[in-house]
Parts: sequence; C-alpha cells; structure tokens
Amino acid sequence: MPFARRLLAIVIFALGLAAQPAAAQGSGAIQVAAGVTYEFIGRWDADKLNKVLTEDTPKFFGVTVKYSAAKNAVKLYRVTYNSVVPERGNKPIVATGLIAIPDIAGTSFPLVSYQHGTVYEKTQVPSYPDQSPETQLMLAQFGGQGYIVIGADYFGMGASKEPEGYMVKASHQQASYDMLIASRAVLAHMKLESPKLFIAGWSQGGFVTMAFLEKLEAAGVKVDAAATASAPVDIFVALNGFLSFPRKIDADWVNSLFILSSFSFENYYGVPGLARSLIADAYYDVARKAYLREPFNPADVPTDLRKLLKPDYFNPQFFAESAYGKLVAQTAAYRWIVKSPTRNYYGETDEAISIGLGQLAATYQHAIGNGNTQVQAVSTGPTSHRGTYATAVPQWKIWFDGL
Repeated sequence: MPFARRLLAIVIFALGLAAQPAAAQGSGAIQVAAGVTYEFIGRWDADKLNKVLTEDTPKFFGVTVKYSAAKNAVKLYRVTYNSVVPERGNKPIVATGLIAIPDIAGTSFPLVSYQHGTVYEKTQVPSYPDQSPETQLMLAQFGGQGYIVIGADYFGMGASKEPEGYMVKASHQQASYDMLIASRAVLAHMKLESPKLFIAGWSQGGFVTMAFLEKLEAAGVKVDAAATASAPVDIFVALNGFLSFPRKIDADWVNSLFILSSFSFENYYGVPGLARSLIADAYYDVARKAYLREPFNPADVPTDLRKLLKPDYFNPQFFAESAYGKLVAQTAAYRWIVKSPTRNYYGETDEAISIGLGQLAATYQHAIGNGNTQVQAVSTGPTSHRGTYATAVPQWKIWFDGL
C-alpha cells in the first residue's frame, strides 16, 4: 500500500480512538491503531539532558564538542508496531522503537528519525535510552530544543523476538518506514503534527539512513534533509578494505561486522550454513553465541581477521564469488538519483570508515553527468568513529534548523 494511503488509514483509525478513553494494553500501553501501541517510559528534564551534553557524551565519545543547551524536557514513549520481513516473503514481525516528545506548549514540531549504530546488546537501542549513549545525544541536542525524536530498534533488537537482521537492507528499510508510520499514528492520537521530516544516523545507522531515504523517496515521501556520520554506504567496499587493504588504524572490533552480518544474512536470506562457510571452525560456536546474545567470553573471539575467518576469503575473487560475498555486494545504499538534500559526514581518522568510503555517496552522485549536488560529503576533521558522530550532531542541528 502506498505510504500516503497506508498512513491515512492508520491516522483515521487513530483519530477515531482519540475521541474515546485510551485502551490500556498490559503495562500502561495505549493502542492507537491496529498493531500500534505506545507506553510512557520516562521524562528527562533539561538538567538531565544538559548533563548528557556536558558530561556523559564527552566521556563516552572521547571528544569535547560545543552543543547548544537543552531548553526543555522530553517525554519518552516506547512504540510497539507490526511490520513484515521482506526477505522472508513479508513474514509478520513485531518491532519496537522510541518516540520522544518535547514537553513544551505547542502542537507542531519538526521530527527527526534517528537510525542507530552497531550495538552488542539487544537493549542498547533507542527504546531503551538509558542504555544507548548515541540516542541520549540525539534526545539532548534535538529533543531538548523542540524536535520530536523517533528511532526504530530494528528487527531482532529491542523487544523483538526474532534474531538480529544486521545490515539486511530491506528489513532495515521496512523497520524504519513502519516506525515512521506508527509514530505518526501516535502523534495523531496525541493531536500533534510534524510538518518537517529529517532523517539521520551514525555508523550502521548511517547505512540505514541512506537505505531509508531510498525507500522514502521511492514512496513519494518528502524528506526535508538527510544526514549521516561514518556511513558505510557500500558494505562490499567496507569489508574488502578490511580483508585486502587493511589500514594500521583499523579497529579491533571489525570482527563483529563479519560475525553479525554472516549470521544475519543466513537467517534472513535463508542460506543455511552461510556463517559456517565464512568463520573458522575453531571460532564458529563462540561467534554464534555472540550473534544470538548468549553468554560468551569476548576474549575468545580473535580480533585478527586471519584467525577468525577462513583463508579463502582473503582472495578477492573468492570473496566476490562466494555466497556471502554476493549478498554483501548487494548491500549498498547510494546508487540511485538522490532527490533530497543529503550530507554525509566523515572523519579523517575514523578507524572503521575510510575517507573514500565516507565520501563515496557524494563521489558517485557527482559523477553522474554534470553532477548531482544534492549529496555532499563533509569532513569532521581528524576524528575517530565515535568522535565523528559526536562532532557531526551539532552540525546536523544547525543545518536542519536553517531549512
């Protein structure tokens, strides 16, 4: 169903419910549409948000950045919504996400959808904001200045019962798209409007943001601007770099990218044995535990890719022709004519994203004929992976404010 028709149906349903007493679902959950509920999970006042900006963020992200101070509190809600898994023939799934509402007078606020980065616990996601420093920064910088902030947890994360769908493109698109629809149903129930839509994401979430933008534009949904930090817009480029052209600064945690993606691809694309074909036999069991979030000793997972992975994968031709490599090669989010203003922020000393990869979407768009200048690459200077995000966020805010 086209976005506008689908959203209209949900909003009409939600408006009908709004005239009635809210229907409680279990622990305070309120149903606003078929398959969409939300529940209050907390209120963060301006003091807490400013502590995030001045103390917590510099400590976690390792860089001191000037942020504009939070002016208002935010109310936080966990949204539960129905969606489908495209790679599994649109198998039904229940997913979760966060919606944060500025606690100020007014009925109309700009909305930013934040797509989170790679995390290692199911609850280090937006709808569990106490466990997600990156979400906390978005709440403090955007929510604390009058933006509605939403964020999908992605399939297999948050309260979702499925295994994780890490870097599974269509599922990431669907989770984000349906979270937006669900959020607008919640806003309609609250009698709030969000005339402007911005999308943003870091790391894995940078990829998801670009994939989300592709889906939104295809559906005819207006996006006022899209911004990313450290976005691996082409996973084939990213993983080939680690395998064949490693840098001295490459992070020791890139092993997780191969583990999470191989098991996710096996589960979501239905390729039995895919992860076992990639991961060395000695480390398969511990890698599987890591993917399933079962107890394991991280020290048992080698950071040296030549120990973790089978030798054949360091042959570029073998990697490209393997079942895993072919799926990786399909995992890209920049090869269409981008219509929305887009900025990809990259760090010059990012231990996970090379400068070339950080600039890739803009380079590709600029290479089309006379050049599509809707996409621009913006350097944050000599910043690390975390530092790139922390530095980019206030720049996103300034840019969004001016649109």
